[in-house]
Amino acid sequence: LWQLSRMCSVAAFQNVLCGSFPECETLSNAPVDVASPTPVWARKSSFLHTLITNISLYYGPDQVEFYLIDFKKGVEFKTYVTNELPHARVVAIESDREFGLSVLERLDGMLSERGDLFRKHHVQDVAGYRDACPDEPMPRVLLIIDEFQEFFVEDDRVHQQSSLLLDRLVRQGRAFGIHVLLGSQTLGGAYSLARSTLGQVAVRVALQCSESDAHLILSEENTAARLLTRPGEAIYNDANGLLEGNHPFQIAWLDEEARDLRLGELREKAVAEGWNRGGSATPMVVFEGNKPADVTTSGPLAECLNRAGLGESSRSPLAWVGESVQIKASPELRFRRQSGTNLILVGQQDEEARGVLEAVVLALAAQQGQGQGQGQGQAGRFIVCDGSASDEPHGESWQRLADLLPGEVELVRPRKVSDALESLAAEVSRRDREDDESAGSIFLVIHDLGRFRDIRRGDDDFGFGSSFGDESAVTPSQQLVSILRDGPALGVHTLCWCDSYNNLSRWLSTQTLREFEIRVVFQMSASDSSNLVDSAAASRLGSHRALLYLGEQGGLEKFRPFAPLPEEWLREVSVRLRGAATT
Repeated sequence: LWQLSRMCSVAAFQNVLCGSFPECETLSNAPVDVASPTPVWARKSSFLHTLITNISLYYGPDQVEFYLIDFKKGVEFKTYVTNELPHARVVAIESDREFGLSVLERLDGMLSERGDLFRKHHVQDVAGYRDACPDEPMPRVLLIIDEFQEFFVEDDRVHQQSSLLLDRLVRQGRAFGIHVLLGSQTLGGAYSLARSTLGQVAVRVALQCSESDAHLILSEENTAARLLTRPGEAIYNDANGLLEGNHPFQIAWLDEEARDLRLGELREKAVAEGWNRGGSATPMVVFEGNKPADVTTSGPLAECLNRAGLGESSRSPLAWVGESVQIKASPELRFRRQSGTNLILVGQQDEEARGVLEAVVLALAAQQGQGQGQGQGQAGRFIVCDGSASDEPHGESWQRLADLLPGEVELVRPRKVSDALESLAAEVSRRDREDDESAGSIFLVIHDLGRFRDIRRGDDDFGFGSSFGDESAVTPSQQLVSILRDGPALGVHTLCWCDSYNNLSRWLSTQTLREFEIRVVFQMSASDSSNLVDSAAASRLGSHRALLYLGEQGGLEKFRPFAPLPEEWLREVSVRLRGAATT
């Protein structure tokens, strides 16, 4: 560990690496760049990259595994995804706190599993287990968290659970081969790990910093870090920060080209030895919080598309809206034939709203092609009311999707929406009157509700549908209310996007909004969020984030919504679906 640390540096950095790896060759002869002043964060990044790359070069994936979490803005760890570093099990870029917590929970579970194994084989540590079971790999695990204090910026469940799990990993992990390395620009402020946990950290590394940070990183009597001046100069301390444990050192400079070259060699070696991501190693979990979810890599959706044409039938089709911000299954929607099973999306993130709606429609279309009924007219239908103008970016996206999807897809422009709603309301009435349970599903998609002025409710319309008065006088707004209220139980579901809660409340009454039991909300004001999902959580959402609210469960789940469907990928999927529909 000392030799590894000699060549690296980090500013205001709390290095929590409990225990040590077997000794490996140092790169002390590598060139050190001290000519130009380097930002503090860049030196910290250089430390991490040099450490990760060097360990990967000396130890195989069966000896060392990395869990890399980056909370700051940037893509520092992206290179390990691009180069498919075989040692990396989790790589998080611009991570969410919830994702970081799920990583801690996974490692806590690993700690318990290894404890059971050690007791079973009557051993005390990793070395003892390797001696007892030489044919079973037991890799050491290195968890690296950059800007770890993000766990503690809010006093909530994530804060409490993260503090508990980190304390357990720091205190107990090293005996089971699980080591923790925490990085931060500063340990000052109210948001930090408990001092009792930091007290368990024997190894500290600090670059030049203020006197107050030097006290926090090293010890009250040790302020040597504030006297550092040269870029890349650092202090390695392996005595819990005490003055006698100081060892000044200079990091080695590892430029991006040399790093990527070495990582490329590792990738080729991993493929040759079967350690690639598709081989014997556990697949890498990647979280890229700086962009929306990629629909082309969605496992559940891919499985759904692959099942198309197998003759399976489901009266409760599933759909997916994005990727979870935790290590867990993607959030899913189930369109059961029961009241309230309608979907509403609210927010001004039009591209992501379109991506979610397109992905949902694609999944539903694939399942409707699986033969929900026998005979003509029994397959699912889609009525897409497109409020986007043709001269807007992606203005023809729904026309493209309608052309490529198999089955019946009707595209409706705003001026024809009254006729479409009248026809659909009549179908709902017929199904109710004849108690037709065998009829295929129908999905009404309304993209940009605010563009459809004909279905805006009047000032004297309280959302009671066509229950009163002459049926011939029923307005399009009342017909929509009837579809929302009576349709889901009869297999007619509505999927709608509106750009704001203000517009939504002008088009639909509070009573009608209750017919949307499935809700997706993007970033909005705290009051609008409370009105829609009974929580102000949507006001704290960042870019490429949304909340899923399921009324029957009453819970909220944060996720990364899908980006719009890529043209080339959609064409490939269309060919498969059309081929499946003809078999």
